[in-house]
Amino acid sequence: MKKIILSTFISLTVIGITMASAQTQHKLLRHVVMFTFKPGTTDADIKQIVDGFRQLPKQIHTIKSFEWGTNNSPEKLNDSLTHCFFVTFTSEKDRNDYLVDPAHTAFVAILRPHLEKPLVLDYWAQE
Repeated sequence: MKKIILSTFISLTVIGITMASAQTQHKLLRHVVMFTFKPGTTDADIKQIVDGFRQLPKQIHTIKSFEWGTNNSPEKLNDSLTHCFFVTFTSEKDRNDYLVDPAHTAFVAILRPHLEKPLVLDYWAQE
């Protein structure tokens, strides 16, 4: 009987550790980037910036997913921010590698002259 109880306890402990490990592996780090462009930035400039950002997932392997859009909230609480980009990573190391990747730094060089107001927020996605 003691062997059965001990065996059950060990099995449940292993299952618990395995489940905790699986949950840790599925956590996602979201890198949220929002922009307001300087007055005088043309639609062509904005298209070049958006297209450049959209190319980064093809150039930087640490990016797990990417999406973007423009503000259309009727609440008018965007504080002049017009464009939002979500970049997803599986670790802080992956995010940090992305930040110094030559493709990202080249993109920032194209963006910077047109950037009036940036906002960046990183968080671990919770369920």
